[in-house]
Amino acid sequence: MPELEAFLTESAARHNHLCPRQVLGVRMGLAGAAELGIPLPNPNKRLLTIIETDGCFADGIEVSTGCAVGHRTLRVEDYGKVAATFIDTKLGRKIRLRPKPDIRQRALFYCPEETRHYFYQLQGYQIMPVHELFQIDVVELTVPIEEILSSPGIHTSCENCGEEIFNEREVDHAGKILCVACSGSAYYQEVAQHADLPVKDQVWLNSAS
Repeated sequence: MPELEAFLTESAARHNHLCPRQVLGVRMGLAGAAELGIPLPNPNKRLLTIIETDGCFADGIEVSTGCAVGHRTLRVEDYGKVAATFIDTKLGRKIRLRPKPDIRQRALFYCPEETRHYFYQLQGYQIMPVHELFQIDVVELTVPIEEILSSPGIHTSCENCGEEIFNEREVDHAGKILCVACSGSAYYQEVAQHADLPVKDQVWLNSAS
């Protein structure tokens, strides 16, 4: 499969090596788009992909589908799973692909001469049929596609911290327009502002900006 080889080469170049999860990412991306009938590379941002882990698997998905965070067509919901949901934003179809539980054993069947786990997975995943690699399920989203995609041209400011908010990510909290962080769902906690930092830290910040 020349197309597969090219994608694997591109993914491997990002890591200086090729690993089984990269192979799964590339093949899952190709299989998801094919199941939805969407040609690749991703035309007109029609394909939206939500992956459930980051790392090398994500690179495999990205190179095979053309979906990217910068294009707002690739999103990460970090469940720590090698799985992805593929969404046809034109027709509204949604499918989720995940590896079958016994794919490691299946991979050994395709490479019986290779006894090293890593290498028979690496080779087997490249040649196994899609139906032996992945479970494909039709799914529905808990959030409407329109809300996920949002309107990139719209922006406002948080009434609490004053920071600008893009892509309709503001929250209406008791009648106030807040950012997600100020609404109580922040992933960080501010411990000091620039003026309160020790001099050595202020110097570092100024040199980095």
